[in-house]
Amino acid sequence: KSRSNHCFSQSTCCRPKVVYVPPPPPEEESSIFSHYATGINFDKYDDILVDVSGSNPPKAIMTFDEAGLCESLRKNVTKSGYVKPTPVQKHGIPIISAGRDLMACAQTGSGKTAAFLLPILQRLMVDGVAASKFSEVQEPEAIIVAPTRELINQIYLEARKFAYGTCVRPVVVYGGINTGYTIREVLKGCNVLCGTPGRLLDIIGRGKVGLSKLRYLVLDEADRMLDMGFEPDMRKLVGSPGMPSKEDRQTLMFSATYPEDIQRMAADFLKVDYIFLAVGVVGGACSDVEQTIIQVDQYSKRDQLLEVLKSTGNERTMVFVETKRSADFIATFLCQEKISTTSIHGDREQREREKALSDFRLGQCPVLVATSVAARGLDIEQVQHVVNFDLPSSIDEYVHRIGRTGRCGNTGRAVSFFNPESDTPLARSLVKVLSGAQQEVPKWLEEIAFSAHGTTGFNPRGKVFASTDTRKGGSFKTDEPPQASAPSPAVAADDEEWE
Repeated sequence: KSRSNHCFSQSTCCRPKVVYVPPPPPEEESSIFSHYATGINFDKYDDILVDVSGSNPPKAIMTFDEAGLCESLRKNVTKSGYVKPTPVQKHGIPIISAGRDLMACAQTGSGKTAAFLLPILQRLMVDGVAASKFSEVQEPEAIIVAPTRELINQIYLEARKFAYGTCVRPVVVYGGINTGYTIREVLKGCNVLCGTPGRLLDIIGRGKVGLSKLRYLVLDEADRMLDMGFEPDMRKLVGSPGMPSKEDRQTLMFSATYPEDIQRMAADFLKVDYIFLAVGVVGGACSDVEQTIIQVDQYSKRDQLLEVLKSTGNERTMVFVETKRSADFIATFLCQEKISTTSIHGDREQREREKALSDFRLGQCPVLVATSVAARGLDIEQVQHVVNFDLPSSIDEYVHRIGRTGRCGNTGRAVSFFNPESDTPLARSLVKVLSGAQQEVPKWLEEIAFSAHGTTGFNPRGKVFASTDTRKGGSFKTDEPPQASAPSPAVAADDEEWE
């Protein structure tokens, strides 16, 4: 049983040629437009505070009608089940339509993808852009970059949905699939190119993609795209031959968390007058997620996990661990305990990763054990529970992980195992995140936080992240050498998408 639900793959230093070709995405309209039911808390989005800074920001829209979308795009928005724009869409759409650069910060599950796709597709459609399959070098008008294969594929499917029935053709490129297949897909015509950094650079380097017509560069999960793991790739991308300078293109950045050093570095990629949009508490956890922290030592975690999974039944649950080895180990353990489980991490082959996600989405394996590769941006319907078997070493990663549940105004539950031996450095930040989302803070956790090293001036009610534009503080200088923020070692070593 454990073998049928969960396979292992060996990591080798010399990988064989990849022959895998993914199954084509669905063609029938009902599958393309299958969508979330918005949850009971969707209307609460109207109460979320929004902070817009920068010179002369365009006025927000209140309805999709005000966005001035062309007929085919409007129809696709309606078919997608979109009734009214979320806060990031109300502000983001007019800012992008006005041609401004944008750094947008909004909680996970708040509609960031549509906020950048709709105005970009609108502009391309109005300008009569059409894909051509007769060119040996494709010159896309927009490039969208994201850190993981799963997230970029999800963005591509959204772009394909909104561009349905039009002449605009999105294409996705990422590692783990046959390069010849990828090139053939690009050469069929490409207006919106979605990709992970390594594969984008590869396909540009092979001369299959030119950049002279590029108008839009979008970085999703921008904080991760500019950390030490990816920063060299992003600098290489914007320095590629033919890439328009930042003055001659529109650059858009989206994420749920923006550390201050990342904001400073982002200025290298954006025009001076970019707009900073903060929706809700920046870096804040969504209050639709009920967060529970359980104190448990390393050796009792497996028993505690079984307890939690007994209470969740067949409801979809994501279990996060810090290493690939742990993911395999825990998935096998759960299968042996007769809990249908699958796993996803950077060493599994692409077909295995896709099969795991598919089994989880369809409910065939209601438990998915994952490393951080799945923490970013993944939008899976009806994930009711997230379990942090291992807490991450950074609070940003915690926020992204628990954001897999409680999406689109639905409610969710996150349970985290706190091991005082390894997790004490995270205690103060956890207390702040819990307080900020109006969650109960265990007494023992407050005590650990107060006694943790370096607690001078510790205020459990304070904000965790810079929720404002760093330019407001007066310390912002674009001519300083940018300081890269070190990603958590486990994340950097474990699951960077270099391909």
